[in-house]
Amino acid sequence: MTTAAAAASTSPQISPACCGGISSSSSGVRSFVTLRNRRLNLGNCFSRRRVLAVSCRFEQEASSARVACSLPPGREDEQFVQWFRQAWPYIRGHRGSTVAVVISCEIVASPHLDSILQDISLLHGLGIKFVLAPGTQMQIDKLLEERGSKPKYAGRYRITDPDSLEAAMEASGKIRLTIEAKLSPGPPMLNLRRHGDNSRWHELGVCVASGNFLAAKRRGVVEGVDYGATGEVKKIDVSRIRERLDKDCIVMMSNLGYSSSGEVLNCNTYEVATACALAIEADKLICIVDGPILDEHGRFTRFLTLKDADLLLRKRVKQSDVAANYVKAVGDDDVCHPGFHEPNESGNVTRNERDISIVAFNNGVGFENGNGLWPGEQGFAIGGKERMNRSNGYLSELAAAAYVCRGGVKRVHLIDGTIGGALLLELFTRDGVGTMIASDVYEGTRMARETDVPGMREIIQPLEESGALIRRTNEQLLEEIDNFVVVERDGSIIACAALFPFFKDRCAEVAAIAVSPECRGHGQGDRLLDYIEKWALSLGLEKLFLLTTRAADWFVRRGFSECSIDSLPEERRNKINISRGSKYYIKTLQPEAGGITVDMIASRNS
Repeated sequence: MTTAAAAASTSPQISPACCGGISSSSSGVRSFVTLRNRRLNLGNCFSRRRVLAVSCRFEQEASSARVACSLPPGREDEQFVQWFRQAWPYIRGHRGSTVAVVISCEIVASPHLDSILQDISLLHGLGIKFVLAPGTQMQIDKLLEERGSKPKYAGRYRITDPDSLEAAMEASGKIRLTIEAKLSPGPPMLNLRRHGDNSRWHELGVCVASGNFLAAKRRGVVEGVDYGATGEVKKIDVSRIRERLDKDCIVMMSNLGYSSSGEVLNCNTYEVATACALAIEADKLICIVDGPILDEHGRFTRFLTLKDADLLLRKRVKQSDVAANYVKAVGDDDVCHPGFHEPNESGNVTRNERDISIVAFNNGVGFENGNGLWPGEQGFAIGGKERMNRSNGYLSELAAAAYVCRGGVKRVHLIDGTIGGALLLELFTRDGVGTMIASDVYEGTRMARETDVPGMREIIQPLEESGALIRRTNEQLLEEIDNFVVVERDGSIIACAALFPFFKDRCAEVAAIAVSPECRGHGQGDRLLDYIEKWALSLGLEKLFLLTTRAADWFVRRGFSECSIDSLPEERRNKINISRGSKYYIKTLQPEAGGITVDMIASRNS
């Protein structure tokens, strides 16, 4: 649950922007973070860390440039080491990944931009490749109003007359220069001198590359509306973007595209970001907005599957033009599970190729839905009056997230950029501080049915014969079927696991985790275990335990610790076959603060 950012907050190598955020809102942020930490019930150590991440202050006048924090003497070093070690799996996991980032125009215009860019620079130094797309809508509108012109919109798109195009060029250029300037400084030299003199430390902080990476075409006249110099994305120069990313540059995309006839066209920032994320096959798309994603009851939403996001948008079709445009763009069929239909008459889940390829960016032509170019809508743009007045909250960004997930980007994060260190907390903690929309979490995972027994037997039997699992007859599998979950792909069972609760002891046994040999090494076991953990939490259980003879190392890496037989429920101890010589392992579950629950997933797929 710790982060590199929080770890560095006790070190003079991080400036106040990283650990404190913006002073005017720090009290609200502190309350928000502390409250969420209480809900997580992670103990005083981590609670202090979370508060520390937003409450440290920087003593500018101190010659040593030390960070003054509220930790007791002697604890700073211990906390630093602990945080850094716990951040290591995230640092390693994200290294080398490519992330497209949309910075909303509200954040671009706010004082929060400085700390966000500083964190992007830090993450870039840890090996993450960034493509940035800053928003310009608010800035263009402001310039037009200052010059006595009124911004004009038709739905999500701006009508770009000559005045609007001039304002767009000025706003885009100013924002680009501002971001380049803020990313250029390196780390403070006084913090590095004690490690010796190195020429690399005197280089600029980050190389920022921008240019004519975006080819566009005029939107033209749609339903009688002449959009003027408004452009639609036609091509992303993938090879040149990758070349600059490989040379350790941050790439910055502009909302200005260039036509084949040499015109400058004003494109929608989110349409540009969508196209870029799909074209470069980004690992993530991150949207940095100016507030949290709340549900209809005002509760923070931490996680949504693609199906959940899709269903939510479809429910808002009559209230929101954005939701209606989303449904128009992706079609009338909702997402059963990405790539799968509901069970057919034989009880098998069949592959749905159309769901997987429903959104595609054909680089050099534009967006398509498998049936050729759409007549008017070639990307998913966000803009217009509905977005600016926030009458439907952040539904626009949620629609863009679902749209991109359908196109192949497996993770989209919507992050409140007003929280200090939000990017670091989102990427380097288990639960993060934003809302994640994912297309592949628990894909094909559901509660087992009686018809699954032959498939389960096929993957369990080899492990029984090797002694890794205890033997179960088909009759036993049928009796215990309600305790099993399975992963199904192309109509075949490829993995299974079981959960046996002991409610009196508020714990459960994990058993019979098995993955088909051809599917091993691809994270199926991890997804199953994560599913089982969430299932146990939804039942109000606090611990998981297991017996194993061959897989101890695998479970230890996933948070289990060896224990004595006395740590197991008495009811289970009385049934243990001591002659097998099994080892006993236990894990305390960490409750999550929000998001989808396993019983919701299970009910949809059972």
